[in-house]
Amino acid sequence: MKRIAVDAMGGDYAPQALVEGVNQALAEFQDLEIQLYGDEAAIRPHLTVTERVSIIHTTEKIASDDEPAKAIRQKKKASMVLAAKAVKEGQADAVLSAGNTGALLAAGLFVVGRIKGIDRPGLLSTLPTVDGKGFDMLDLGANAENTAKHLHQYAVLGSFYAKFVRNIDKPRVGLLNNGTEASKGDPLRKETYELLANDDQLTFVGNVEARDLMTGVADVVVADGFTGNAVLKTMEGTAMAIMGQLKSALTTGGAKTKLGALMIKDSLRGMKDSLDYSSAGGAVLFGVKAPVIKAHGSSDSKAIYHTIRQIRKMLETEVVKELVRNFDQNRQ
Repeated sequence: MKRIAVDAMGGDYAPQALVEGVNQALAEFQDLEIQLYGDEAAIRPHLTVTERVSIIHTTEKIASDDEPAKAIRQKKKASMVLAAKAVKEGQADAVLSAGNTGALLAAGLFVVGRIKGIDRPGLLSTLPTVDGKGFDMLDLGANAENTAKHLHQYAVLGSFYAKFVRNIDKPRVGLLNNGTEASKGDPLRKETYELLANDDQLTFVGNVEARDLMTGVADVVVADGFTGNAVLKTMEGTAMAIMGQLKSALTTGGAKTKLGALMIKDSLRGMKDSLDYSSAGGAVLFGVKAPVIKAHGSSDSKAIYHTIRQIRKMLETEVVKELVRNFDQNRQ
């Protein structure tokens, strides 16, 4: 049985979206056991299943504007903290939250704990490509600054995730840079390039540019946390703006425009789905001792269901155990 601890009080639509996503996941997967941490009176009305689910009651929660590390230290009975402690103490195998990102990262690092040999765990997400296959990118903001060694480790982490969770036998690794030439970039990028090029365990395809990310130029894209987060937000904003403009143009036009919109409705829906990466799950704090997953704060029940499915795949493939084994061997 795969046990997942869920912070039911985190996110814009908590606890309803979290609990409804849990209902869907439990109905589909018979090998899941869910622990819901939060206010039982708020959770219970949305829970439609009775088997393989339990509620651990607490009224304390971490707010979106709480200072992350301080909140983890002081709010010992917060739903997010209790969920993370359940993983640390072996009562659960993974933790999921749609709450305060910084607090969840702090809980992952200080409560669950990082894998020995990994200097700084990174935040990884699977982002969309035009062919629908997607690519994994990290770090997306767990660290504001990174060294070349950190970025080299991110290439290893991303390759493990792509191989075990997304079934890509030899993931192509690209280094996000301001040009594709090997000589491009600042000292950090140049040093990282050398480390990646000299690692025979990686399938390194060289530097990649941000404009090519959605064309599937690589399966894993490595960046420092500041740059990765900026690229992520840019992709989100651009996709939202394009779809918003397109919708406005089609709905405010004349009769011919509206008729044309009706005729291409299915194609537009497919385009929207290709830009929506919520079906790939949440962001993974990769490099800690168990899966710690951050769902988007605005996640609906569908997104939560897909995130639970993602966690189930991580547990099924034992990707974290494989990662631990790899870094143990490298230290010997």
